[in-house]
Amino acid sequence: MKKCYKDIQEFIAALDAAGELTRHTEKVSPEIEISKITDEESKKPDGGKALLFENVWDGEKQSFPVATNLFGSSKRMAMALGLKSLDEAGAEIEELVNTTPPRSMHDFFELAKKALPLTRIMPKRAKGSAPCQEVVKQGKDIDLSEIPVLKCWPHDGGRFVTLPLVFTKSADGKKRNVGMYRLQIFDRSTTGMHWHVHKDGSHFFREYSDLKMRMPVAVAIGADPATVYAATAPMPRGIDEMILAGFFRKKGVPMAKCVTQDLEVPADAEFVLEGYVDYDERRLEGPFGDHTGYYSLADMYPVFHLTAITHKKKPVYCATLVGPPPMEDCYLAKATERIFLPLLKSVMPEIQDYFLPWEGVFHNIVIVSIEKEYPAHAQKLISGLWGQGQMSFCKCIVVVDRDISPSDLPRIWKLFVEQFDPAEDIFFSHGVLDVLDHSAPKAFMGSKIGIDLTRRVKGEGIRKAKAPQSLSLENVSRIEKFMHESFGDSFIGLNPENKFCAMLVRKDGKSGAEILKTLEESGLFDRSFRAVGIFDEGVDISNYSKVLWKIFNNVDPSRDIRKSPGGVCFIDACKKGILDGHHREWPDDLSFDK
Repeated sequence: MKKCYKDIQEFIAALDAAGELTRHTEKVSPEIEISKITDEESKKPDGGKALLFENVWDGEKQSFPVATNLFGSSKRMAMALGLKSLDEAGAEIEELVNTTPPRSMHDFFELAKKALPLTRIMPKRAKGSAPCQEVVKQGKDIDLSEIPVLKCWPHDGGRFVTLPLVFTKSADGKKRNVGMYRLQIFDRSTTGMHWHVHKDGSHFFREYSDLKMRMPVAVAIGADPATVYAATAPMPRGIDEMILAGFFRKKGVPMAKCVTQDLEVPADAEFVLEGYVDYDERRLEGPFGDHTGYYSLADMYPVFHLTAITHKKKPVYCATLVGPPPMEDCYLAKATERIFLPLLKSVMPEIQDYFLPWEGVFHNIVIVSIEKEYPAHAQKLISGLWGQGQMSFCKCIVVVDRDISPSDLPRIWKLFVEQFDPAEDIFFSHGVLDVLDHSAPKAFMGSKIGIDLTRRVKGEGIRKAKAPQSLSLENVSRIEKFMHESFGDSFIGLNPENKFCAMLVRKDGKSGAEILKTLEESGLFDRSFRAVGIFDEGVDISNYSKVLWKIFNNVDPSRDIRKSPGGVCFIDACKKGILDGHHREWPDDLSFDK
């Protein structure tokens, strides 16, 4: 397996040789059309194929080729990092984490064999002219419309650069950050700079703002695949992402000095946008079809002013499409899950494994298996995880025993059905949430839920809730009759399978809390179900992946989950409004049909 790709075009050639690439030669437009083809491909089994659009026409002019879905499968993601599998990266990192201090000369030399290659993975200045600067445009020659930037979804606020590597440095010049922050094209020479408040780029921007200084920025598009991944990785603040890229490449990334800014970028990038952000300028950015499967709402963000565009003579524009899972970003997230497991275990050694279901869009749910040792160990672990880096954004944490695979969702559900006691196995908390979470009453923060599915140990007592009984057709008829009598035409239908009763309703002047209370007080669900959920009309409640996606994205746990004495969890997974105490704008689902 190749350990290092010179640039993204070499990676594309390798995908082609491996049968992992589809070349599109027919005429296509970067306005929606490429996105629709990419969305359809990414939904195929195992992520479909990478796509190279070779005949891109932007209006009346032919533009550069466009590549999408390059990282959209486990195989392609492993290839990008030069690995046989993503677990291989975790094992390599675990070996370094577990390295002990040398106790003898023999130990010292053995350690040196492992450590010396680290000196070769640091980024280095490229020799000679940089390929990313074969074409240089400045001043009036700058024109972002020459790049086939995609408009991804119908109601996007414009075209967005979706796979950018944004290079910044601290105000004192001592630290570098590389992050992936989308750029909305405003005009020929300006874009939005979508720095989330929790990200390192935003942290550096606050440093410049406090000093009332202009901030230099450089954006690389289409770097080598390991560097692209590194820009997405949740590295600790102050750690250079280019070192992680070098770790996977097994040698440092060649860097080139920018033409107009005091920054360095990957010398083999396809495009580079150079410029600055003023500390006191904001412009309305968005909406944008985001990885949550919803439009992130328009808001005020800093403005990126270009001072130069440089690129190869024959570049390929690289983009990603995000939206309802599964999509390409799911596989990038899976790589992070596997790669960072050893680092998480080094802080919390009781952790055996963890799994982030795609339906939770990376930050809304994690299932963790642990070596349980004492009472309330699961609760202790959950609280600890809520204090760990980007895990702090997680809205729901489920803990199981070490002999349970966190990715075995049917078995997890069986545990939930057979031995879960809502009265004792749930606890709520409150804390920071991802910027894109739309379910909480307030932005950036909301409630969280921890669920303990581990076996009881001495000192914890026994669970009192009983497992649901089998469901008869008579029970279903009784429930349907009750729903029609209570809600009339507002009740649309139900799916009562697998001890979970999913129901389609229209709220029609009622709050979710009122509806859940009515369902609980009926007593009709206690014997046959472990959970009951209400969903908006149009949701396919026969598709459990869609059902989970709605629950994890639309629920603020302390407001939208009701525990009954009978051992049933009632869940409002519908849209929220003023009657629900939700005064924020609720975003629309993403669809090419709307």
